[in-house]
Amino acid sequence: MYEVELKVRADHGPVRARLAELGAERTDVVRQVDTYYDAPHRDFAETDEAFRIRREHRDGEVSAKLTYKGPLLDSESKTREEHETPVGDGEEAEAIVAGLGFTPAATVEKDRECYDFEGFTVTLDSVTDLGEFVEVEREVADDIEPARDEAIALMERLGLDPDTSIRTSYLGLLLAE
Repeated sequence: MYEVELKVRADHGPVRARLAELGAERTDVVRQVDTYYDAPHRDFAETDEAFRIRREHRDGEVSAKLTYKGPLLDSESKTREEHETPVGDGEEAEAIVAGLGFTPAATVEKDRECYDFEGFTVTLDSVTDLGEFVEVEREVADDIEPARDEAIALMERLGLDPDTSIRTSYLGLLLAE
């Protein structure tokens, strides 16, 4: 599976209003705490990969997911191969990952407001120590170019400039600070 994603810095107020005008459906509000790991057998910064455990805090409940993200696939978006699965216990997942020699590299915390619109997920992210961002994304099995072009068009409909798209992950942005 591939995640086709565009991300820009943006004030959430006008984007939220535009989503309402377009009839987008708000589907979720969640706090995400992502712990990224370094691998004992290769340098993820060099290979442009990411491995994380995500904890999601929603309505007083906490769930966890294990995620691998492959290298970026094109020069215009944050499209990459992605594999993600829920784990029953985040602490046990951490213990397994540590037992295999992976070490925590950094933690990214964000409050995320999610909308569904025309087959895309639009997220309004408030990232601790970085500020406000908007992401437009869709998962596809193969043909990424049409999805990327549609994501660019949706960004424009939301009043955002896709030419200011940021290909660096939140982790990369935090580490660069």
